[in-house]
Amino acid sequence: MSSEGSTKAILAALTANAGIAAAKFVGFAVTGSSSMLAEAVHSVADTSNQGLLLVGQRSARKAADRLHPFGYGRSRYFYSFVVALVIFSLGSLFALYEGIEKVTHPHELESPVVALVILLVAVALEGYSFTTAMRESRPLKGRASWWQFIRTSRNPELPVVLLEDAGALVGLLFALAGVGLATVTGDAVWDGVGTIAIGVLLGAIAMILIVEMKSLLIGEGATPEQERAIVDALTSADGVERVIHFKTQYLGPEEMLLAAKIAIPPGASATAVADCIDAAEARVREAVPVARVVYLEPDIDRG
Repeated sequence: MSSEGSTKAILAALTANAGIAAAKFVGFAVTGSSSMLAEAVHSVADTSNQGLLLVGQRSARKAADRLHPFGYGRSRYFYSFVVALVIFSLGSLFALYEGIEKVTHPHELESPVVALVILLVAVALEGYSFTTAMRESRPLKGRASWWQFIRTSRNPELPVVLLEDAGALVGLLFALAGVGLATVTGDAVWDGVGTIAIGVLLGAIAMILIVEMKSLLIGEGATPEQERAIVDALTSADGVERVIHFKTQYLGPEEMLLAAKIAIPPGASATAVADCIDAAEARVREAVPVARVVYLEPDIDRG
């Protein structure tokens, strides 16, 4: 469900960004606007990023093998981390370079109306992509705020697309302001100022994504809600006295590893222990479907 929703959001963003990039390059060729060029490169980076996210999803579907016995689910985290690096290097640094160059060596805009029209069309297309990402994210977001969803989601693609699209919309507003002020005042420095603002914005988004994707790549555990559900499921199984301790880790966005030590009654027969473990495992899978790899160790409660 979440993978399908991620793919829809990625394809919507890829289609929108590819068209926007082409339009912005035409706008730059006509006007010479550095804001337009920075936005064009930004859209090229975003289009490439959507392709990287699709590659990550495809790689994650590879079957487990001897070298990777838990599968390739973390490929989605790796490619999302690469996306964050692309946003920083190709998007942010290029925009900052272009903006500083434009401020120090202003160049009068040609046909600024063309740039404004293209930017307005780009706002509409980015709005479509952003709306699609929000719609696909809502089932996973639940009652959390959008910021909480980005910070806590174990799905890497939707937060990436959400931040990319939000950044693209704000960046377009910066470009509109830069081109508009340069046109009204006759001072092309404003175009460079708008470009620098785009670079700072993309840098901030890239840093957020780098931090979040690094955490997922290293390995995050279950959410507090999932941990409570796991304990409740284990202790509700016949023969389980309590959960001594347990650890979890996401092997991918849709697969979690659970290892737990459970206390069973002293003197229980081997058959009773086996039945207890089977029942507890079934309850965990029912309560937390994403817990697909479950290891339970029975022990006597000596506490």
